Amino acid sequence: MKKPSILLIDDDPSLRRVIEYSLVESGYSVLPAASGEEGLALFQKGPCDAVITDITMPGMSGLDVLAKVRQADLNVPVIIITAYGTIESAVSAMKQGAFDYITKPFNRDELRITLERALKMRRLEKENVRLRAEVIDRYRFDAIVGNSEKLREVIALAGRVAPSDATVLVTGESGTGKELLARGIHYSSGRSEGPFVAVNCAAIPENLIESELFGHVKGAFTGAVRDREGKFELADGGTIFLDEIGDLRVDLQAKILRTLQERTVDRVGGVKQIDVDVRVIAATNKDLEREVREGNFREDLYYRLSVVTLQMPPLRDRKDDIPVLAEHFLRKFSPGPVVRLAPDALAILSAYGWPGNVRELENVMERASILKRGDTITREDLPEKLSRKAGGASEVLLNLPEDGLSLEELEKDLIIKALEKHKGNQTRAAEYLRITRPTLIYRMEKYGLK
Repeated sequence: MKKPSILLIDDDPSLRRVIEYSLVESGYSVLPAASGEEGLALFQKGPCDAVITDITMPGMSGLDVLAKVRQADLNVPVIIITAYGTIESAVSAMKQGAFDYITKPFNRDELRITLERALKMRRLEKENVRLRAEVIDRYRFDAIVGNSEKLREVIALAGRVAPSDATVLVTGESGTGKELLARGIHYSSGRSEGPFVAVNCAAIPENLIESELFGHVKGAFTGAVRDREGKFELADGGTIFLDEIGDLRVDLQAKILRTLQERTVDRVGGVKQIDVDVRVIAATNKDLEREVREGNFREDLYYRLSVVTLQMPPLRDRKDDIPVLAEHFLRKFSPGPVVRLAPDALAILSAYGWPGNVRELENVMERASILKRGDTITREDLPEKLSRKAGGASEVLLNLPEDGLSLEELEKDLIIKALEKHKGNQTRAAEYLRITRPTLIYRMEKYGLK
């Protein structure tokens, strides 16, 4: 394992030798320098993990060294050595970015502990940079799997709106990847260094949703034992993703509208407004225009959210992406030896309707990766319902009349027959028709079916 490299700058030869010996004995590699100029020349020749420098030296002072090091690499911690009489200068160095200072005389343990803390901070900062790069790489638009024309059109539009601060409404059925698209917009924007805060409005209990979104002050309600920031405050400088916003109460819709207009939030029980700088991306699987007409969603909020609307296509409308997605999930869940997808299994996956969309396909491939009998996924490794339903559509024979037919009447008749077949069970009828239950309910209402 490589030893951490420490640049040691001090014009006192005796003290420099003592510190060097102590650091070498503690397992460090030391680059000694007798002046600021010499130390800076060593720093420029190759990287080091930390700098220890006396503050008072002839020629280039420790503060000058600090400024040059900070200019070259902000992540290299600088520890200042100072005499008792120059504490004010050490404090000034801290304000200019020094990690810490130690005063003469100091013992070996004090120096070792201070240096360990500095190196730990450097490791954490480097790890943070690495993890952030991984997150950005994971959620950029290129990471959205699929090459179908409909998906590429949505991603292209999202890429055009990403650099702006415009609010975006992402619509589509559950499991189509609305949050993944929202993250892609965030990490392709100028806010990518800021937080991305996701909130599922349908998953939070109704009595807690206002506090979760806007925060509360101590004593605002039973159990509010301290002030708490809401999701909007936590997203300050970044993006808040409001998933299933169509399920939000009308009174809270008004508060979100005000937050968008005023760029402030009011904590529950609070008396002062708190400024926030947040971009809002909302998502829903509901038809918000219909919700507006029925009085379930505020019209002014709808228009405020839908500055740009992106419609994520269901998986059944992008069948060409099924093989690519299946292979992607196989690599995800079977990271070892290469696992292939047999032609018969791929045929079943391609023929199935996927009412649960990409999320359902991911779950199926995870199950197959666990239960596979070898290095090939066959039809026996897939759930039985996929095989049962895969051939259903091809077995339907339509005698098309010469004088044409009404598509709406045909759809209405199919819905009636599906409901009769499953004794009025909407969930099973929706699965049979390969649509989601909310879509079935919407079409039942459209045709006046009870």
